[in-house]
Amino acid sequence: QVQVVESGGGLVQPGGSLRLSCAASGITFGLYTMGWYRQPPGKQRELVARITSGGSTNYANSVKGRFTISRDNAKNTVYLQMNTLKPEDTAVYYCNANKWDVYSYWGQGTQVTVSS
Repeated sequence: QVQVVESGGGLVQPGGSLRLSCAASGITFGLYTMGWYRQPPGKQRELVARITSGGSTNYANSVKGRFTISRDNAKNTVYLQMNTLKPEDTAVYYCNANKWDVYSYWGQGTQVTVSS
């Protein structure tokens, strides 16, 4: 049984930082591209950052220079370090594990709220 579980969300003031974690089980983690997506209130889900099995990364323009995605294959975990947070970063953040665009697994999401 595949499980993808996010953690680390919460309430933070503008300019603050948070680190999200996503632990996956039931898959060969090292073979999967791992992605973080977010869905702001009333909007569609969008890609935030992605890291391939080989370690290549890409980011949404809105988070470049502020967010960093990384993975620890020994722990079956992917991280999203979020710095200089802005109110527009408020969203539910979802983790996705993807292989060949055939196998795709989502977590339940974690809420991030940036507000003073």
